[in-house]
Amino acid sequence: MRLNKFLSSAGVCSRREADRLTEAGRVTVNDDPACLGQEVSDRDIVCVDGKQITDTQREVILAVNKPRGVVVTTDRSHGDRLIGDLIDLPERVFAVGRLDKESEGLILMTNNGDMSNRIQKARGFHEKEYLVTVDKTVTEAFLKRMSSGVRLDELNWVTRPCRIKKTGERSFDIILTEGKNRQIRRMCHAFGYRVTELKRIRVMNILLGDLRPGRWRELSDDEVSRLKALLGGE
Repeated sequence: MRLNKFLSSAGVCSRREADRLTEAGRVTVNDDPACLGQEVSDRDIVCVDGKQITDTQREVILAVNKPRGVVVTTDRSHGDRLIGDLIDLPERVFAVGRLDKESEGLILMTNNGDMSNRIQKARGFHEKEYLVTVDKTVTEAFLKRMSSGVRLDELNWVTRPCRIKKTGERSFDIILTEGKNRQIRRMCHAFGYRVTELKRIRVMNILLGDLRPGRWRELSDDEVSRLKALLGGE
């Protein structure tokens, strides 16, 4: 098994983060510095920051309400409050996808690396729903242009068509099936709008509900079963 997949399956971090940890020299295999793409077996001793990692942990899947100002990363070099600081569990969990620092709302966190990867794959067309407030009146023309696909020149990308509806004079509900970096903010900016508030309220079948900012809960058995059923065909 590749080292990054091993660390992801063991609930240490995502595969991408595993590669970053490896490049930073924080991962060893049998006391030797690990290399990107390295293969490991059950006979190898893998450590991160000197702590041995095993893949026998119980599965944990959390719904977390990320407050504004909290950063979804493991990088402490900038002195920010991190999403992991909100979680008090013996198991190590990592975020499924991201929300930018100024956004808030639902983040899933898990130690199931394969599940995390499947949720994040754009080809799955998995729905994520957001409540958004902008700096001026939401018009029918704006809604139509947003829903039809938006050209983002800075990413050389055209967004997928999406579902969107007005919820107030300057607010709307939007459902995406992809997740480019700061996508909603970039889409609004393309039409001269600035996002002032952004909250994610749903990821697939998981709802934020009345979970308070900064709090978390483990998913129910029914939620997990439904989530895995939605992912089962991939």
